[in-house]
Amino acid sequence: MTSTAIKNIVIVGGGTAGWLTAAILASKITHDAVTITLIESPDIATIGVGEGTWPSMRQTLQDIGISEAEFLTECDASFKQASKFINWNVSDTSCSDNSVTHSYYHPFSLISFPFTDAFKQYQTIKNNLPFDIKFADAMGYQTQLCQQNLAPKQISTPEYQFVCNYGYHLDAAKFANLLKQHCVNRLKVSHIAANVVGINNVNQGVDVQISDTEYSENNSVTCRHGHIESVTIKDSSNRDRKIQGDLFIDCSGQHSLLLGQHYKIPLACQKSILFNDSAIAVQIPNDTAASINSSTLSTAVSAGWIWDIGLQTRRGVGHVYSSSHQTKDEALTEIKRYIATSTPNLSEQQLETLSFKHLGFSPGFRRQFWHKNCVAVGMSAGFIEPLEASAIALVEQSAIEIAQQFPTDLAILPIVTERFNKRMKLHWQQIIEFLKLHYVLSKRRDSQYWCEHQTLSSVPDSLKTLLNLWQHQLPSAADITHVNPLFPSASYQYVYMGMKETTTANTPDPKVNLLSPNLGITPRYIAFLEDVMSKRQTLSQRMKSNRELLDLVRQQGFSAI
Repeated sequence: MTSTAIKNIVIVGGGTAGWLTAAILASKITHDAVTITLIESPDIATIGVGEGTWPSMRQTLQDIGISEAEFLTECDASFKQASKFINWNVSDTSCSDNSVTHSYYHPFSLISFPFTDAFKQYQTIKNNLPFDIKFADAMGYQTQLCQQNLAPKQISTPEYQFVCNYGYHLDAAKFANLLKQHCVNRLKVSHIAANVVGINNVNQGVDVQISDTEYSENNSVTCRHGHIESVTIKDSSNRDRKIQGDLFIDCSGQHSLLLGQHYKIPLACQKSILFNDSAIAVQIPNDTAASINSSTLSTAVSAGWIWDIGLQTRRGVGHVYSSSHQTKDEALTEIKRYIATSTPNLSEQQLETLSFKHLGFSPGFRRQFWHKNCVAVGMSAGFIEPLEASAIALVEQSAIEIAQQFPTDLAILPIVTERFNKRMKLHWQQIIEFLKLHYVLSKRRDSQYWCEHQTLSSVPDSLKTLLNLWQHQLPSAADITHVNPLFPSASYQYVYMGMKETTTANTPDPKVNLLSPNLGITPRYIAFLEDVMSKRQTLSQRMKSNRELLDLVRQQGFSAI
């Protein structure tokens, strides 16, 4: 291949995916010769389904130069410390009244005690105490903050630092707008508001066969040959104009204009594993004095689950479901029932005036994420249900990978492309495996939906291997074999143990002496548990509520140290 420097990056599509990618690339690729242009359709609004981030977003925002106080204020954002799973392990119960009969937390803080030893000590505690204590409560203190909706930091804590690890809940449309202003005003990203109406290859009209033997269906895929040379846009004067580029990033969402429609790279469908392909989303105004949840609430229902995210001025609620197991009307009835139960101050008339947005998606990911000089990021690369808020995290990971391995010359594109495709495929496979774990461990049998999740044919081979292993030994760090996994072993442990719990635990009674030598707990774990229980009590008394801290941040920002 002729040596050609990559100087012009063209991003097609805005929204969170496009502008976050632009910000990460602009902050990490500092060559003066490299330009970034983002083309955004003025006719397409941000979908805004994924409103949860992982803790990685703190480092991302810091790296791109946005202050945390500004972000929290401008994006109506709040702190996310965990996911709380409700009624995922109910056996033979319809839960039609939305009563909570089982729940557990998947907190962001890692387990700091060796898991095998901790589990043995935890079992000793459970077997000897007059009340039940949950695994996540015995492993750390973050669940105490979640139970009381307390903040993970104080006003004196520097920006992006923490007392307990945290990510964010945010308004996706406001976040995209903040990123846009930051990219254009501070990171020298060029913005073009226009629709892409044409894609032009260096070699037009020639097809090439791409073989992918790892998928059984349609292994031979016809893809248009040649690098993309430019895209044709229709500007505000209704005139066609070509935008030249060396590297094109497809952030056009489910349309996937470049990788999907132009290069014909198909989706590897995952509906046989994760059944959900539809969602209903709604925004519910929040009282300015209302408590703000520290966790994303994920409540299992008859043919899917309902998310509930608390922001400063509203809640984002949505029902993710399988259209093969539930009609649109049935799903709407289910989410309305949830809202009526969880929002007692909302009248029936107000409920009927809410605007419910119906969304459909094809669960799966592209067989290739980077082809020729085009790479897909965000929903153009694939999409699955937002059970563990992986969508924005995948955008971060993709953009960081592109920046770290930025091909300064087209001659090395094949090497970078192969690395990127392998890495991203591993990420997608692990996400799918981890999400399926939530369903496989469930004892719900109240609908065909939950019964079918137990069929072996719907379980990935990698997860079957882990489940077989865990019949003989406990989950451990050794089970996660690839480098830098998106979900660490602690995530598997929290979900595995949470789903094994069969009762709703009481709040630990401080009058019960957990450290009594009669319990037979080892000195090492006594020290660990003593520290956990002490911090749970201390933080419960000292930390402000999410609402109180966010109000302070709006007034004065975080203290500079």
